[in-house]
Amino acid sequence: MTNFMFTPSLIGKLLPTDYVGFTFFVGCMAMMAASAFFFLSLNQFDKKWRTSVLVSGLITFIAAVHYFYMRDYWASFGESPTFFRYVDWTLTVPLMCVEFYLILKVAGAKQSLMWKMIFLSVVMLVTGYLGETVYRDQAALWGFISGVAYFVIVYEIWFGSASKLAAAAGGNVLAAHKILCWFVLVGWAIYPLGYMLGTDGWYTEFVGKGSVDVVYNIADAINKIGFGLVVYNLALQSQKD
Repeated sequence: MTNFMFTPSLIGKLLPTDYVGFTFFVGCMAMMAASAFFFLSLNQFDKKWRTSVLVSGLITFIAAVHYFYMRDYWASFGESPTFFRYVDWTLTVPLMCVEFYLILKVAGAKQSLMWKMIFLSVVMLVTGYLGETVYRDQAALWGFISGVAYFVIVYEIWFGSASKLAAAAGGNVLAAHKILCWFVLVGWAIYPLGYMLGTDGWYTEFVGKGSVDVVYNIADAINKIGFGLVVYNLALQSQKD
């Protein structure tokens, strides 16, 4: 009979004062719990809203899996797991953009809106990754391109066709859309700040240098779980109407 043993050297140790590691662990568990909540609640919704709640669960589940690996990477090497963060964001942020399309379908949103939002989010993330890891000597340029994509998304949901569709839908859809817009404008703002703190550019003189891993971890949990809860509440209220 084969005996299986844990190898201590392969298990990262988190110190009591390691707040980065602690927030990685809490973020992982919080998003896994949120995923279970969204998945287990699917049967109470009709087909019109089930996809939206399912996507909410996928967002937090994908993030939870990546946070599991990010926690171990941090515990083992004491370095910010930039690669895993961007893999996570490249999967979850486009899905968060898809949520706008899904809730606006009731007002006649077309797939072109969804693909536009996905494209902008991918550009934002890929250029951010290139500036933070591959072309660090040109971080300001790549960060600028990433920032432009971000602000186009902000414009689209606040003033563009997505905003007009939300206004046309009115009621619960409009209220949910506005809350999601605030998540993007305020909640996502931490990510450009983290980019500037972690790279060198003209902005370094003003924002300085440093790590925002703890803030990233908290912001990720709030943004992703919060997004899902807004969609869940919209689906719940729509079922009652």
